Amino acid sequence: MEESNDFGNSPFMEFVYSVHENMVKNDIMLIYEGEVNQDITKTFTSLTQKNLDEEESSLPIKKRVYHVMVECLQNIGKHSDNAESGKPEIPGTGIFMVSKSTDGYFVVTGNPVANSRIDEITEMIETVNQMDKDEIKAYYKKKILESRISDKGGAGLGFIDIVKKTGNKIDFHFRKINDIASFFIMKTYIN
Repeated sequence: MEESNDFGNSPFMEFVYSVHENMVKNDIMLIYEGEVNQDITKTFTSLTQKNLDEEESSLPIKKRVYHVMVECLQNIGKHSDNAESGKPEIPGTGIFMVSKSTDGYFVVTGNPVANSRIDEITEMIETVNQMDKDEIKAYYKKKILESRISDKGGAGLGFIDIVKKTGNKIDFHFRKINDIASFFIMKTYIN
């Protein structure tokens, strides 16, 4: 059977080309969709580190990109919920992207979260986004102490750490999947 090179005859081939075209247009260095675990995190940090070395980025930017990537990947792996049940799913699944801009990098993630968690996540991010550098340092220390005392961990430390490392606010959005879950999209900028 002879394969056709006519993109008009194959919607999937057109889709593949469209994905490629959008990746090039948006300077996306890395994109992944699927389960996120420790092995995936190690693989993607290594790949991104190699790409950053080829881009000849400065060492401080490389370290911040690496740090933010690990936080974002751990967030997907530890805090994703099943879109059908709304229950925690470990390891979690989601999408992860790194793209280059004129003077920095974007790290973008997306994963399902239970609709019941939207207010809590929104409050955590908005609280951190409103703080200045000194307030973030103090808040981070306070939350670390609280999580050690209560043993419940987390408490938005990842969000605090991302803003602390980047010096930039977290951009985020929730897109409803169904009555149980939404897709949580988070974008961070490292410059």
